[in-house]
Amino acid sequence: MSPRSASVNEELRRRSRERLLQAAVELVGERGYEATTLGDIADRAGSARGLVSYYFPGKRQLVQSAVHRLMHRTLEEALEREPRTDDGQERMARAIDAILGLAHDRPVLMRQHMAGLLQGEGFVQCPEQRRLSELLGETIARYGSGNVRSDYPMLRALLMGAVYSALVPGVPMPIPVLRTELFDRYGLDWELGIPPEPGARPGKADTDLSRFFATDDRSASALPPDRPASTHPPKDSADDRPTEPSDA
Repeated sequence: MSPRSASVNEELRRRSRERLLQAAVELVGERGYEATTLGDIADRAGSARGLVSYYFPGKRQLVQSAVHRLMHRTLEEALEREPRTDDGQERMARAIDAILGLAHDRPVLMRQHMAGLLQGEGFVQCPEQRRLSELLGETIARYGSGNVRSDYPMLRALLMGAVYSALVPGVPMPIPVLRTELFDRYGLDWELGIPPEPGARPGKADTDLSRFFATDDRSASALPPDRPASTHPPKDSADDRPTEPSDA
């Protein structure tokens, strides 16, 4: 039996890596990050456990690559769905809806992803992330950006912030509210992309952010009952300060 060619070996490696990434998406989405082991991922992918370490330095890097792959594929499908279009505003709307849709459809996975970005390893540069970056950069270029190098990082930050805000435990922002803010930011009509169900567009009252900054019922100027009054003397009022002699 003749040895496999380099191209065949490369394709086998690509498929093996893809299976691991898909298994990571499935398991973290089902169980969460902590409850998913590298062995579980290898077993779900039908791969030898040693292959995980061959392709990825650790679980965090594997999961980030898996989510970036999912984001890239989801975005690509949204941009290329029928009817296909080169209209920059429509493509921007589809991109926003695709990423917000992941927060809605895969909350456990996306919450774990956002948490992972704040860990010591930070943002992982990988082939999946680069493909996602290229596609978002192309999207904002077609939208009409005159400076993709500065406008792309802003779009990325706004999308990451929106996903994070949609998934904060206890005080999640409604996705239609986040969509409204992003669409207003880029001057997009609500009917572009894939609008939420009829009646979901929020009114002005729905965008009240006071609950994110709520305090208790006491006045902010009142001291808590167990806190002693300040021993510092009050500052002089304007009326009590000595006045400079006039020139008169």
